[in-house]
Amino acid sequence: MNRSSYLEQIQQVITRGDFKESWESLQSFDVPDWYKQAKFGIFIHWGLYSIPAFENEWYSRNMYIPGSKAYEHHIEVYGKHTEFGYKDFIPMFTANQFDAKEWATLFKASGARYIMPVAEHHDGFQMYKSDVSFYNAFHMGPRRDLLGEMKQAFEEKHLIFCASSHRAEHWFFMSHGRSFPSDIHKPLTRSDFYWPAEPEPDHHDLFASPPSIEFLEDWLIRTCEIVDLYQPKLIYFDWWIQHAAFKPYLRIFAAYYYNKGKEWGIPVAINYKFDAFMFGTAVPDVERGQFAELQPYYWQTDTAVAKNSWCHTEENVYKSSVDIIRDLVDIVSKNGNLLLNIGPKADGSIPVEDQRILLDIGDWLRRNGEAIYETTHWRISGEGPTTIMEGHFTDHEPKPYTSQDIRFTFKGTTLYAIVLVYPQDGRVRITSLRIKSPHFAGIIQIISVLGFEDQVHWQQTPEALYIQSRPMSTLVPVVFKIQLN
Repeated sequence: MNRSSYLEQIQQVITRGDFKESWESLQSFDVPDWYKQAKFGIFIHWGLYSIPAFENEWYSRNMYIPGSKAYEHHIEVYGKHTEFGYKDFIPMFTANQFDAKEWATLFKASGARYIMPVAEHHDGFQMYKSDVSFYNAFHMGPRRDLLGEMKQAFEEKHLIFCASSHRAEHWFFMSHGRSFPSDIHKPLTRSDFYWPAEPEPDHHDLFASPPSIEFLEDWLIRTCEIVDLYQPKLIYFDWWIQHAAFKPYLRIFAAYYYNKGKEWGIPVAINYKFDAFMFGTAVPDVERGQFAELQPYYWQTDTAVAKNSWCHTEENVYKSSVDIIRDLVDIVSKNGNLLLNIGPKADGSIPVEDQRILLDIGDWLRRNGEAIYETTHWRISGEGPTTIMEGHFTDHEPKPYTSQDIRFTFKGTTLYAIVLVYPQDGRVRITSLRIKSPHFAGIIQIISVLGFEDQVHWQQTPEALYIQSRPMSTLVPVVFKIQLN
């Protein structure tokens, strides 16, 4: 690929398009309706790091840090770093059990509406056919366009295809291999897998170790190539793109991508973290965390079925499907989406526990999905005593929800009240819907419970709306459909 001609092509698209590379222009971005209606998506971390399946997806960095668990594990299992480096996992990555159609069938059954495979992680190995680098899944390893196979299979099942790029961190990700004898000592050029392997900065310093123009242009071209080859409706960026040096290139990419979306006639969006993008120009994302209150802007949580890793490892510690369903409800009630990650094994098979969690969620959504899909937030997100800890990396422990924790969603003339922990006696008390409530002064016509044919009895008093169903023992949230006049 001719780099200068590609950069010129990017500029031409921006010149003729409505979106320009300024934050002011990009603030005319609107969150697509399909995204706000979908509510639930699946993230997929699958790559070379799935072969060692040790600790987490940062194996390519950690294996080069003397004294780390990954460093010791690597020597014990694979040998010295001079004899077996990270690049030597590429021939082992055969994906011999990967079947994109099987994945699509599972994801459809989970109730997810959009699917987000990682196109390139920090390790620099592209999971698609690329003209930018030879180190990709089409030219090496499985010798298949894995991303292309996923796109075709997912779209055949009417799942919305998306993609993520974690390339930015590659600026420093392989740098620790230069501190001792390893396979990362030779002078590196852009054509090398490990390039550039620059010293790792303080991750919170927005000005330290600024990437070179050569690297930033390479990042831009790689990301635009994903857009051009696969037309994803959503692009997700991981952290570190908030670094000051990336800002001009983020604006260029967003203008290019949004203009391409208009050319295709497909509304597209970008996910970002830590104010990498200016507010109002893309969709903010909270990693492994939520908000405590309803937000006036649309947002997303990305988290994983495993507490300790985004990729498959033999030591994965899983969340319960019930906890994930409760979090989904809480997030949707607060004007957000849930992007839930799974980690396939190196051979392309999906672990049994990942499958079970997805199918549990799908079973709940088949009975209760009308309270999730195509809904909006209500005046308040809910009520109850449980306080949600806000911010990134706050969801490792299950929340102590009670039968008083209720969340609201809304659609048309229907208010959905979702009881996160259902009381065994079937008696529910909703104070927000009491007579003369500051939140509600409407007329309730009918109340029913989704997934059950039983009639419920209800009474609205100055203290609360009381609903009585038959006693039931269930761990998953129960949804009351409240039809209003």
